[in-house]
Amino acid sequence: MGQIFLALDKPFNMPEVLTAVAPPLKPLQPIKPSYRIDSIDLLRGLVMIIMALDHTRDFFHKGGMTSNPLDLATTTPILYFTRWITHFCAPVFVFLAGTSGYFQSLRKNKKQLSEFLITRGLWLVFVEIIIFNFTFSFDIHYGLIGLQTIWSIGISMVILGLVDWLPFNVIFVLGAIIVVGHNALDFYEANIQGMQGGPGWLYSLLHQPGLYKLWDGHSLFILYPFLSWSGLMMMGYCFGKLFLSYEGRPRKKMLTWLSLGIILFFVIARATNKYGDPGHWTTQKNALFTFFSFMNVQKYPPSLLFMCATIGPALLFLALAGNTRNRVKKFITVYGRVPFFYYILHFLLIHLLSGAFYLLRGHSFAEGLAPRPLLIPKFVAPTEGYSLFVVYVIWICVVLSLYPLCKWFSDYKLKHKEKWWLSYL
Repeated sequence: MGQIFLALDKPFNMPEVLTAVAPPLKPLQPIKPSYRIDSIDLLRGLVMIIMALDHTRDFFHKGGMTSNPLDLATTTPILYFTRWITHFCAPVFVFLAGTSGYFQSLRKNKKQLSEFLITRGLWLVFVEIIIFNFTFSFDIHYGLIGLQTIWSIGISMVILGLVDWLPFNVIFVLGAIIVVGHNALDFYEANIQGMQGGPGWLYSLLHQPGLYKLWDGHSLFILYPFLSWSGLMMMGYCFGKLFLSYEGRPRKKMLTWLSLGIILFFVIARATNKYGDPGHWTTQKNALFTFFSFMNVQKYPPSLLFMCATIGPALLFLALAGNTRNRVKKFITVYGRVPFFYYILHFLLIHLLSGAFYLLRGHSFAEGLAPRPLLIPKFVAPTEGYSLFVVYVIWICVVLSLYPLCKWFSDYKLKHKEKWWLSYL
């Protein structure tokens, strides 16, 4: 402080006084914005947890891989609910993958974003074919190559990486045309039902699931045609801009009205039985089963009404739960920050546990490796299984057991953002 008083004997100079008190500060470096949105991670984490319930049911429930839990002639209310609630998983995840793509666009230029989406998409296609197919089947010969959830996300990312060069409004219009209009293909498909050879595998990749022989002992199973999933991801990309255009109460209000509008559209369009889903609802033996019929919309590929029935409530959840702060939210959010890591681990763990239960029931290792009917994994007996109560217990144990690993990987990603390869996991 003495330097300040000495300076008063001379003509007063404010810069010199300030310099005497403290050294000049270095100019601040620009900070790249982070668009890690807790409410988005919360919703993604919730659907990842619910997804494990469906896969646990597949491997552990009696008839999980041979019967349809949505068949109104044979299902029960709890079995129907156990399957139907997991419908949220794939569409919400694909939609939010598009939203994350928009968040990435705020930190990358067009070329960088396009390259990232395309390379990550191709990586996910590789993971589906090589890693996930083995995780599902434990078949080292790859007798069945399935194109399922990860494939649909990967190929949709590639397509988003290509259309990202287009103006934003064009992406929105293209996505909307696909989502709203793709069910027009239902009329074409209804006319070719029973046609010898079917529409072919190229058309199946686009819009109709199918099983095709590749060569001796190898088949291709297309469960997730990409057209409608790609349109949904484009709409999720456009939603990212809308989401960031509002904050606080205005955002909550926007999400509430948007979600209620989508739900209302679903109710009206579904009631007419005219367009938006190839299957019609019918009156059943009682009001509950009539409601089940009303809600039983097509997932493969996702119809317009299937997307409305899942995305609408998901956006309402975002509106209602966006500002909550508690331990449960922190717990769920961990899974939402490492979805790919969790996806592979949970499926591997479920199949390993299923194999252990298979051996404990008296089967031999040789039996587990024996050839299976198509679509039935090794170390699974399709006519054996457990009650839904056991399924729920195993599901909870699987989710809880993976939490420490997911938490560790989530923290590792937060501390090592400079590592480019982490964005691919």
